[in-house]
Amino acid sequence: MKNILTIQQQDMAIIACLEAKGDLANLSKAIDKGLDDGLSVNQVKEALSQLYAYTGFPRSLNALGTLQKVLDQRKEQGKKTVEGKDASPLPKNFNALKVGTEVQTKLFGKFNYAFAPATDYYLKAHLFGDIFARNNLTMQERELVTVAALSGMDGVHPQLASHKAGAVKAGLTEQQVESITMTLQDAKLIPGMYGGDSPWPRGVPNDGFAKYFIGKSYLAPMDAENGGPINVTFEPRCRNNWHVHHNQVQVLIAVSGRGWYVEEGKEPLEICSAWGFVFRCL
Repeated sequence: MKNILTIQQQDMAIIACLEAKGDLANLSKAIDKGLDDGLSVNQVKEALSQLYAYTGFPRSLNALGTLQKVLDQRKEQGKKTVEGKDASPLPKNFNALKVGTEVQTKLFGKFNYAFAPATDYYLKAHLFGDIFARNNLTMQERELVTVAALSGMDGVHPQLASHKAGAVKAGLTEQQVESITMTLQDAKLIPGMYGGDSPWPRGVPNDGFAKYFIGKSYLAPMDAENGGPINVTFEPRCRNNWHVHHNQVQVLIAVSGRGWYVEEGKEPLEICSAWGFVFRCL
């Protein structure tokens, strides 16, 4: 798979992920590179401000402080920095709740968090109303940075999946959304098949068994002749056909990403990192 994000989009994804991780030293370098690559100050500032809704005020404020320091250093060094446009003022009759409800419905479908009505209001009126209405980032850019930030956080799989789908509804292609993941893996911010710090190798194209797969897969035997595992990597939407391993016990362990496993006649089960299944093949 080819990364189709622009350099500026990749920079923005890396900046968002580092903000979520609270890695200020590397965030400083990423912001400096992004500004070198043509990101404007207001683009970065807006992205870091928006992310408080997903990563919390402490990380957002720390990141904005880091941006300030980078700008001071660039000024001292005589580096050219594009200020960019700030958001236009919202109209006097702007109805944040109405607009936010429309935006949220467009991206995620109808949503009513009756259990916590105040939170439901904050999401609609403030996040998807006040913030998303600011026009110095597009809706696609807002979803890009959100997906990138959530990708760098633990325990937020449902929100990440929801925002990946929302990013497509916002106007990004599925390949662009997958390229966000590729960008972060290549930057060694998250592990995975395209790079990163995962000890599980991608291996070589699984040509010998390609007829048993829909889509592209890779095979990496890890001392398999001595009882070690075989790492099989699936590209997005790749599927292994129905098959049987006779007189064997097979263990499936997901080491990166998410997918589905199903035994014939049973309901599909989601499998993701750190989840595994053991079953006997007759």
